[in-house]
Amino acid sequence: MIGDLFGVDGKQLQAQYYVHLSDFSTWNQKDHAADWLLFPQNIGPYLSMDETSLSQGELYTIITNKEAKGKKGALVAIVKGTVSKTVIAVLQRVLEKTRNSVEEITIDLAPTMELIAKRSFPKAVIVSDRFHVQKLAADAVQELRIKYRWEAIDQENAEREVAKQTDSIFKPNILENGDTHKQLLARSRYLLFKSPEKWTPTQRHRAEILFEMYPRLRTAYDLSRKLSDIFRKKNSKQIAYKKLALWYQDVEKAKFKSFNTVSNTIKNNYNHVLNYFNNRSTNASAESFNAKVKALRRQFRGVRNVEFFLYRLMKIYA
Repeated sequence: MIGDLFGVDGKQLQAQYYVHLSDFSTWNQKDHAADWLLFPQNIGPYLSMDETSLSQGELYTIITNKEAKGKKGALVAIVKGTVSKTVIAVLQRVLEKTRNSVEEITIDLAPTMELIAKRSFPKAVIVSDRFHVQKLAADAVQELRIKYRWEAIDQENAEREVAKQTDSIFKPNILENGDTHKQLLARSRYLLFKSPEKWTPTQRHRAEILFEMYPRLRTAYDLSRKLSDIFRKKNSKQIAYKKLALWYQDVEKAKFKSFNTVSNTIKNNYNHVLNYFNNRSTNASAESFNAKVKALRRQFRGVRNVEFFLYRLMKIYA
């Protein structure tokens, strides 16, 4: 676009910026940019840590400063890979006093992230991101929906085969809203992510049919919504503790293997999950930053030169 504006070939302008106009060739972090970048001056009291992919599925661990709100000064560190030992080694290049100034860090549920946070920021309160917790429950609901959908597809295929063998016309069972069984289960995907008050009239009707036909799916959906409500409402840490205990009991009664896994995951991260209720901190800023990285990657139509891509990222956000 800039090339078109000034009547210059875009590729030539990019090459000139790379070699002459930018200070990339003299950048003080160029030698190790492909492996790690570190900006200690951007460390603040509230950090987020997440992982993202730059190119060809290569994962990078990114630490950001929440107070920068995704703008200049947001990027604290970016390290190739998710191996805790590697990330810790990079972060420990920062003065201990600076690292000890971090009061809170929000992470996902990965044990490697927890180890990085504990070793690198020993004074910080670790918060497990509520959206990762809720996503586990939502995935458990979708797992059951997909199971029923495969069963519906198998049933329809069997009925088609019978129709062929008897030389008759196959007529699928059409439900009152116009869906077949497999269409009902396919088209219910999005409504199961939403709370009932956000359903459209069409989705509400579809949900009524779905839950009447598959009551176990209704039970799974209710469990997911109850968990979301615990985080959504402004509960104190003590009240949240009691409500989670009651939720565990509901999960045990329902006897869903997938929800037992969700329950055990929360129990294994109990203190970090409950720390959310201190300041209601989430990893939304990290997810937002990841979205900006992906947008920049799309703008450049991929990442051909990792070092130069990270240089541009540094210019904008560090």
